[in-house]
Amino acid sequence: MKNTDSIEIALPRERVAHLLADPAHLPKWLRGLVLHEPLSGIHGQLGTKSRVVMQMGRRKIECTETITRREPADLHGIPKGSVVHFDREIVGEGMWSAVRDRLTEAGPETTLWVSESEYRFNSLLMRLVGLLMPGAFRKQSQQHMQDFKAFAEQGKDVREGMS
Repeated sequence: MKNTDSIEIALPRERVAHLLADPAHLPKWLRGLVLHEPLSGIHGQLGTKSRVVMQMGRRKIECTETITRREPADLHGIPKGSVVHFDREIVGEGMWSAVRDRLTEAGPETTLWVSESEYRFNSLLMRLVGLLMPGAFRKQSQQHMQDFKAFAEQGKDVREGMS
């Protein structure tokens, strides 16, 4: 199962790249994040493996994320017109996912974030979930992107107002 989502963010591309790459900001926009800790490597760097725990309703989901591409490696002074790439592979119980994020300049102060997600399921339960609720995966991706946009542009934190 594959889907592609995009959103425009009213900030320069380099600023968006820094906000996305900073682990301190993850809990502010990644709804449901309980834990994101590197098991090997340095957070966000190529090859780094991290343990990720997400709360989805009453269910906790644990997976391993591996950074498979980050270009450029240095997010300072990104050449005009170049594309920023953040790719990762996520493996959890019954599923595998690859996410390929691209940041391009939509204007001098605007960034276009395009996110391609691919999911493969290797358990009966996850295959049923993918078959019966394919829109849930896309809806979650869109929610994360909208939450990031609200955080980046307005400083909104998804944890505020939650009990």
